[in-house]
Amino acid sequence: MLATIHGERTLTELDFVRLGKLADHQLPPALAELLDAADVLPSREVPPDLVTMNSQVEIEDPATGQRQQITLCYPGDSQPGAGFVSVLSPVGIGLLGVKAGALACWRMPNGVERSARVSAVLFQPEASGDYTR
Repeated sequence: MLATIHGERTLTELDFVRLGKLADHQLPPALAELLDAADVLPSREVPPDLVTMNSQVEIEDPATGQRQQITLCYPGDSQPGAGFVSVLSPVGIGLLGVKAGALACWRMPNGVERSARVSAVLFQPEASGDYTR
C-alpha cells in the first residue's frame, strides 16, 4: 500500500465528513489511511489548485504524455467511461487532496503501481464559490 504522509494531502471539512459517512460502502484501506493522515481545512480556505470532491482535473501519464480529463465523484455518480471516477477507486483515492503539478500515485487491484501528474484543476466547486457540493 502506498503510504500517505501527514501534510501531503489536504481535504475540505465537508469532503472529510462526507467521505467518513459513506455507510453504504466499506472504505478502501488507502482511503481510510488518507482520512486519518490528511490536513483538513474549511472549504473557503482551500487553494483553487487543490483536487476536491467534484473537481474536474486534467492528468498526464508521465511515461506517455497522454492527457485525460477526470471528474472526481462520489460512488453513486461514477461513470468511468465518461470520465467520472469514484473516490473509492484507486485513481480517485490517488487524486483526492493533491495539488496541480503534483504526481498522484495509486495501486491497482492487481498490485501494479500507477501514477499521473495533475496538470491542471479545470474546475473546483470551492473556487467557484460552491461550498456545499
